[in-house]
Amino acid sequence: MLVAGKARRHLYGHPRRRHAMRQVEGRPLWLGNRTDLQDVRGVMTKGIHAIVEVADCESFASLPRELVRCRFPLADGGENPTWLLHLAADTVAALLRAGVPVLVCCSAGLSRSVCVAAAGLALRETRPFSEAITIVAAEGPADVSPALYVQFRRLLGE
Repeated sequence: MLVAGKARRHLYGHPRRRHAMRQVEGRPLWLGNRTDLQDVRGVMTKGIHAIVEVADCESFASLPRELVRCRFPLADGGENPTWLLHLAADTVAALLRAGVPVLVCCSAGLSRSVCVAAAGLALRETRPFSEAITIVAAEGPADVSPALYVQFRRLLGE
């Protein structure tokens, strides 16, 4: 997969550097990881109003009640129920349609968050998932699980 290959070179080229929460250019959409959720001030400073967590085994971060929180426990292995993938993607798309700044995060911020953000963007902007994931992955490191990638492509009719 082209996206994963490019992303791996970028990610593994800097093995000790922690990536920062990053915004998808021109959109109220951020990607992050579990560490970003611990920096509530950083999240609030960026004007984020909603958090979409897609990690399957992370504990809940303590967040202020002003932030909307949605949690969809997704796995990288490709065994996610279709209804859960739909719900996660539709939620991100709905938040983007409403202009709500949203942070999509998973354990490392490299696979599940990238896929869910791309699926939401694809639905919001009526573009192919493969194009949306290229846009999202261009903003920083990504290491997309091939099985999860295939699940979202099927979900969105590619």
